[in-house]
Amino acid sequence: MLPTASSRSKKRTFVWVIIAIIIAAILVWFFAFHQSSSESAGKKGPGRGGMRAMRGQMMMGMDTPVQAGKATQADVPVYLRALGTVVANATVTVTSRVDGQLMKVYFTEGQKVEQGQLLAQIDPRSYQATLEQYQGSLAQNQALSRSAELTLARYRKLYAQDSLARQDLESQIATAGQYAGAMKADQAQIDAAKLNLEFAKITAPVSGHVGLRLVDPGNMVTSSSTTGIVTITQTQPIAVTFSVPQSNLQTLLKALRGGNKLPTTAFNQDGSEVLDQGQLQFISNEIDSSTGSIKLKALFNNADEKLYPNQFVNARLQVSTLKDATVIPAAALQLSSNGDFVYVIKADNTIERRAVKSGPDFGDNQVAILSGVKPSEQVVTTGIDRLTNGAKVQVVTANTEDAAAAGSSKAREQGAGVDKATTGKDSGPK
Repeated sequence: MLPTASSRSKKRTFVWVIIAIIIAAILVWFFAFHQSSSESAGKKGPGRGGMRAMRGQMMMGMDTPVQAGKATQADVPVYLRALGTVVANATVTVTSRVDGQLMKVYFTEGQKVEQGQLLAQIDPRSYQATLEQYQGSLAQNQALSRSAELTLARYRKLYAQDSLARQDLESQIATAGQYAGAMKADQAQIDAAKLNLEFAKITAPVSGHVGLRLVDPGNMVTSSSTTGIVTITQTQPIAVTFSVPQSNLQTLLKALRGGNKLPTTAFNQDGSEVLDQGQLQFISNEIDSSTGSIKLKALFNNADEKLYPNQFVNARLQVSTLKDATVIPAAALQLSSNGDFVYVIKADNTIERRAVKSGPDFGDNQVAILSGVKPSEQVVTTGIDRLTNGAKVQVVTANTEDAAAAGSSKAREQGAGVDKATTGKDSGPK
């Protein structure tokens, strides 16, 4: 017998009821398991946020760790710094002092020469001939002078015997004097000819480096020419010129007029290397009205030839010294809109923010304090950003702080491992 419509409807309703019961059972099981997993994770240990909170609670009430340095005393030099230019101590254009043909040069371009060194040779033959001519004339006049002197001696005897007129004696005296004058003239001409022969050998007037050769051998050179044969620049010693504000003029004048030697140091262009040490030699006799500065000149031995003409350098001039000044680590000095200050550690390990008046730098990592800090006081150098006035601190060394940081990092790693293990164990259906 075929099923009726009523029986088919009852079967469909029964199927839907079974499906609804199954879905409801799955949902109940899922929510029950999720709540159990959360409670279990809470009992086994805190997560990352919980561990951070615990560490924060552990740090509450502890002293702030800082590093500190001690104020000491030292003689602090006071410097003026300026951009300078290296200039040759002397620049000489070597020219010929006689006329003639340039026979030979004895230098190479760029060579370093010493004072008195032979540089070039002018044809000396005409000057040698002139010298011999004057020497011959001197010999002739010397012979005539001897003859005149002998005659004068006889005339004096005859005049004493009243055998010679006075006029003849005086005439012979004049003749002898004439020959003596002629000999002096000849000797002067000989000296001039010898000098021309020396000038034919062109020597270096100063020590230094020669430049490009301006005249080649074979050319005629004259004493009136301004071109010259070569230029020599003296680099040992060498000078550095620089300018400082006019407000420093009286300090500089007082030091120089008192006979003090003001040390000057030349650094390379970026200030990273000392090129040479020298002394201030010259202060300009007037102030530059366009810049309000005064020009100075320092002299350097330049033994290593690290200074070169027209080179830009940084000049540092020591103008005075602060005797027994208080110095602190530069890291301790803090700047603010109200002025400089430091954090001083008092005897009870509390912090006092103290205003100071800073002075010049001392060395690479210290600074002079003109007022506000006394020698032997401790000042905070590291950990300043965590401090407030009156806070209590604990002075630690760099090694102690590094160890504490390493321990904290290890604790964070261990906490992260616990969180990962807990999550891996309790995430997922059993």
